Amino acid sequence: MTLPTNNPYEQLPEVAALQVSAEFADGDTLPMAHVGASHGGAERSPALRWQAVPGAKSYTVTCYDPDAPTMSGFWHWVVYNLPADCLELPENAGSGDLADLPEGTSLGFNEALGREYIGAAPPAGHGPHRYFFTVQALDSRLDLPDDLTAARVHFMLREHVIARGHVMAVFEQPAE
Repeated sequence: MTLPTNNPYEQLPEVAALQVSAEFADGDTLPMAHVGASHGGAERSPALRWQAVPGAKSYTVTCYDPDAPTMSGFWHWVVYNLPADCLELPENAGSGDLADLPEGTSLGFNEALGREYIGAAPPAGHGPHRYFFTVQALDSRLDLPDDLTAARVHFMLREHVIARGHVMAVFEQPAE
């Protein structure tokens, strides 16, 4: 399997590295638990853990597929304003409501204009897609309208990122 070599985060200003881990290693195949129901998966966000960043006031967690057949990739999930003492999310966290997230946390809109995690579901035969599960430490909490998409949330947080890291997994739907 040949993967694209572009890393969508390389275009952003350099910040401190943040260690992020999941039940899969960087570059592994995405487990079916995190694949879309339309592709036989359970559509659950993965459990993620990250290191504490000195000076962080909040964290943002996203899932982004830069290989989607669009001009802008595909945002599967955005969770922001996680408090500074939150260093992990359990599997299926933020599944569309805030009940299982720390107080003050916000969910932005994914590409389907929902607030839940959308599992991997690349078009059949399109080749491998990469799913970047990214954690960013911010120097503040974000005071944003609650109707923003993941792309807009990223635009608004760009000047507040002090550390960033990700774990990337791959999923491919073979041609039918």
